[in-house]
Amino acid sequence: MEPLYKDPAQPGAARLDDLLERMTLEEKLAQLGCVWSTQLVADDRFSIGRARELIPHGTGHITRIGAATGLRPHESAAFANDIQRFLVENTRLGIPAIIHEESVAGLTARDATQFPQAIGLASTWNPTLIEQVGRVIRAQMLAVGARQTLAPVLDIARDPRWGRTEETYGEDPYLASRLGVAYVRGVQGDDLRRGVAATGKHFIGYGCSEGGMNHAPVHLGPRELREVYARPFEAAVREAGLASVMNAYNELDGLPCAGAAAILDDLLRGALGFDGVVVADYYAVVLLHTFHRVAADKAAAARMALGAGLDVELPQLDCYGAPLHEAVQRGDVPLAWVDRAVRRLLHLKLALGLFDDPYVDVPAAPRVYQTAEQRALARRVAQQSIVLLKNAGALLPLDPRLRRLAVIGPCADDIRLLQGDYSYPAHLEIIYKHATRHHDAETTDILPAAEAVAFHPGPYFVPMVSPLAGIRAAVSRDTAVVYAKGCEIDGADASAIGAAVGAARDAEVAVVFVGGKSGLMPDCTSGEFRDATQLGLTGVQEQLVEAVVGTGTPTVVVLINGRVFALPWIAAHVAAVVEAWLPGEEGGNAIADVLFGAVNPGGRLPMSLPRTVGQVPLHYNHKAGGGRSQMLGDYIDSPTTPLYPFGHGLSYTHFTYADLTVAPTATPHAALDISVAITNSGQRAGDEVVQLYVHDLVASVTRPVKQLVGFARLHLGPGATARVRFTLDPSQLAYFDAAMRFVVEPGAFRIMVGASSEDIRAEATVVLEGDLRVLSTAELIPTRVEIG
Repeated sequence: MEPLYKDPAQPGAARLDDLLERMTLEEKLAQLGCVWSTQLVADDRFSIGRARELIPHGTGHITRIGAATGLRPHESAAFANDIQRFLVENTRLGIPAIIHEESVAGLTARDATQFPQAIGLASTWNPTLIEQVGRVIRAQMLAVGARQTLAPVLDIARDPRWGRTEETYGEDPYLASRLGVAYVRGVQGDDLRRGVAATGKHFIGYGCSEGGMNHAPVHLGPRELREVYARPFEAAVREAGLASVMNAYNELDGLPCAGAAAILDDLLRGALGFDGVVVADYYAVVLLHTFHRVAADKAAAARMALGAGLDVELPQLDCYGAPLHEAVQRGDVPLAWVDRAVRRLLHLKLALGLFDDPYVDVPAAPRVYQTAEQRALARRVAQQSIVLLKNAGALLPLDPRLRRLAVIGPCADDIRLLQGDYSYPAHLEIIYKHATRHHDAETTDILPAAEAVAFHPGPYFVPMVSPLAGIRAAVSRDTAVVYAKGCEIDGADASAIGAAVGAARDAEVAVVFVGGKSGLMPDCTSGEFRDATQLGLTGVQEQLVEAVVGTGTPTVVVLINGRVFALPWIAAHVAAVVEAWLPGEEGGNAIADVLFGAVNPGGRLPMSLPRTVGQVPLHYNHKAGGGRSQMLGDYIDSPTTPLYPFGHGLSYTHFTYADLTVAPTATPHAALDISVAITNSGQRAGDEVVQLYVHDLVASVTRPVKQLVGFARLHLGPGATARVRFTLDPSQLAYFDAAMRFVVEPGAFRIMVGASSEDIRAEATVVLEGDLRVLSTAELIPTRVEIG
């Protein structure tokens, strides 16, 4: 007779109770850990012998098949089935594993669609599009048996020195919330049995560390922590049912996030209502011992993390293995803590349907990879992510019938530079280039090297289109496209600038592609581990731009990078500046579409671009009393304003705002109806991103001078008008008062509608009348938008 826990007709709670009663301590601890997929390989195939050695009692997770190998989809699916078959047929209880992967910019796996990096996704200001990206990720992961993704990154990033800024949705909690919710919905779907568990990371405050340094301490007060940095996580939890959360590496006021009950239990599970599985960022548990030095040994680190509510140790079983086993047997760790974490993980496995159907259809796996529809979506997302920062004299769009066009720069013809640090194969450089990292005096391989030829991670690129190739495909057959690299991304060699100057001098227009290289390796200029003290172009790239501009040829600069640059000289002297971020596999085509006017740019900045690194942190929603130097305003050597503000982005057409309507009075309990008429008053069709901001004129604690509370991206033809209607719930005006109550206070609020945080086109004042309203953050309601 089959045990009750294997019977899909039984209630989930009964199945869990039955299974937990049957489990030994060894089997429970195995569920709280993980094993690298490539450790189960020998002689170019799955090894039963290694599996018997490494996972005799089962395992909670399998770490990354796609992001650690060069397997094609059908090979990855077959490997996943081999692992699951061993667990089901060769362990006592037959518990399948969760295979997890990365997917911040598309699934990190061979042949998977490579979308723009997250900072580019954010620049679309289009949640519907982001949900579609999530659906592609879900389909491709399901096809190969991967059931949890370590994404999205919900960190608020206000310090672009931090290399992982590119993995985020930017500086604003409302924008990050809307995009994070959309991503989670796309990945998880309506039913986890047909979905993939999303993992919100990194909890919490990771993006505002000392000096912009990775893993460094964070200094945040409880009010800012809740109102800004926790907001995207809470939205994903309450609105999209976020299944998993990953801790941050940093400490917060002396408490390392991986080992603090105040963070993972009180804040995350208590205040934010999370009831899923907390997984460790890689090696975070042992770092309590080796890095933060709050645990004397691995057993103490395990006790601290498990007691705080960290359920699963990634990427492999270490502190939660023998050290935790011994601590439980000694009585240092209550068995109830182990059972609590095991129950949470097994509940997720049941929700995913793994107990009932752990295998995938191997021959069918490739059918959902690199389809025409997916590539079209990748191109559309890249198009919508591109931000036109400057366009003096309407230099853009270019005429595709130009006689001679110079294409210059290190980013013009290098497909590798179109990828973010968690894209495939950029992320896998850390394996095939044999990278190591250091934890104090200890050197640890980040990933185990794949031993077998079929498993070797490459590099293998999906078909990708460079900017040069995209331009050549977009211009007429009579246009001469002359390419000159000019210099490298980094380094002091300026010897090739002369050739670039020659190419520019003979051309009608010069397009210069500069930027950086994203990744985890020492030669990368942004990405995880790649923090910086300067925000200008690396190497001699700015010298290259200056030389090209000096020819007198009209010049367009296209930025391809994940870092938010500070480029005051380029902003002042170059006619047109385009921010293309890290646009993914269709990036070259998308850039050409924008340069030549096939697509009207509609992307908007999700972060303020500083004039100088000395302004950092710089964000539009600073508190009253901030944003300027008292009494005279500016720094002695720079304006305090950004080079380009949050929400900024130009178009090839013009939009006018008229007839802002909102009732002059309301109450803290009733929604505000706000509408504005938007007209495309130019000659081209285009997208406008209408942005709704509010400001509390007098509050009991200091409040932001502006805060985004709604937005809408709409497409209008020439001369067309649409009315955008916002239904603003008063909960969006709430904040934590002096007593840390979440309240909506009566009083006057300025309502602002505009094309950026600084380009406000219409405003009105609304007075909330009545009594103070005390509510909980669970009552936060996002702004509803209708376009008609």
